[in-house]
Amino acid sequence: MEFLWGERAQPTRGPKPSLTLLQITDAAIAVADAEGLAAVSMQRVSAELGFTKMSLYRYLPGKGELVALMVERAVGEPPRLDPAAWRAALHEWAHGLLTAYLRHPWALEATVGPRPLGPHELAWMEHALTALRDTGLTGAEQLDAIAVLAGHVRMIAQQAAAVRDPDAQFSAGIAAVLAEHGARFPVLAQTMAAAAAEGGQDQAFEFGLDRILDGLQTLITSRRKPRR
Repeated sequence: MEFLWGERAQPTRGPKPSLTLLQITDAAIAVADAEGLAAVSMQRVSAELGFTKMSLYRYLPGKGELVALMVERAVGEPPRLDPAAWRAALHEWAHGLLTAYLRHPWALEATVGPRPLGPHELAWMEHALTALRDTGLTGAEQLDAIAVLAGHVRMIAQQAAAVRDPDAQFSAGIAAVLAEHGARFPVLAQTMAAAAAEGGQDQAFEFGLDRILDGLQTLITSRRKPRR
């Protein structure tokens, strides 16, 4: 926490610094993007930069701090939202978060469990909550709404991290099984056939996002109705 939020003094011992934290962080992100978070180590990152492992410790205490910096860099600053239009703001917010996770899938693993949160991550929460501030929802409901939205984004991003087109591959896998065993699952077979004929399937992210926002719209509208 102190490393993420405190003032970072330049190294005072040894030769003049040849690296920056940004260079180190970007090198670590490049490794994680290519090979996953498990491939990131102080040894590996220093080798990518052409320095010794010990030289990196002049800039940061260890891998934990490095991963925290990677997350901050990966999620970046949140999009600027119009707080006057909460639904459009949250729609853009969810798309922005999904884009960040799709660009850096390892960030899904790095943002699980208790850990220190940096300024960028808190700024994402701040912007989303600002959009909900005047909706009439309670503080707990606003936080829960953001948690549900973030959970939906993470679920889709996790599927996308496993396969290039998760919805299409999932549908294709079901279709292959139903071709052999469709008689055992008549309702599923009928629904899959109808979806294929109608088109517009494989839109789980947009469908789920719209339904979440529909639910919030209903709740917000009910709170705004005058009581007799």
